[in-house]
Amino acid sequence: MSGGGRQGPIALAMTGASGAAYGLRLLECLLDAGREVWFLVSEPGQVVISMETDLRLPGRPAEMERVLAERYGGQGRLRVFGQRQWTAPLASGSGAPAAMVVCPCTTGTLAAIASGHSSSLIERGADVTLKEGRPLILVVRETPLSAIHLENMLRLARAGAVILPACPGFYHGPRSVDDLVDFVVARVLDRLGVPHALVPPWGG
Repeated sequence: MSGGGRQGPIALAMTGASGAAYGLRLLECLLDAGREVWFLVSEPGQVVISMETDLRLPGRPAEMERVLAERYGGQGRLRVFGQRQWTAPLASGSGAPAAMVVCPCTTGTLAAIASGHSSSLIERGADVTLKEGRPLILVVRETPLSAIHLENMLRLARAGAVILPACPGFYHGPRSVDDLVDFVVARVLDRLGVPHALVPPWGG
């Protein structure tokens, strides 16, 4: 399942799992590729971003949008929505994005999506994306995985979601943490059908 053929907005949500660099790099790459991005971040996600990076995001969506646009570009193509902003387009099937990525995705968010429990805009957006048959990619970042986590992943995979754990490869000869981050981001971009030059294809 690929989002490359549908050139609408891509929703990108970041939750409180470790691995903020994955989500921020993905945001940068999507904007560099000229895609419109709807950005959402949970409160724990904001905490993790501040712990793992030098980025400090303000609480208000409009201010957050300004900070992210100044850092990553994409003015006019980046929209930030709050977690209780139920009038946001992705809260309804009539406004579903072309695709949605939760990166990184906590196992709590995974469980909520798997059960159809939509108590935040991230969860509702994922629910809408699934029910409308659009690509939903969940970049789960957790280890070890319990039977509960695995059962939730299987349930979502059967429902049509792509479970893409944050498992970087090493065959491309990474020389830095950034290279490892790019490996995972490249796999997400591949699933979205967004061209990139982050990591050469196998055999390339």
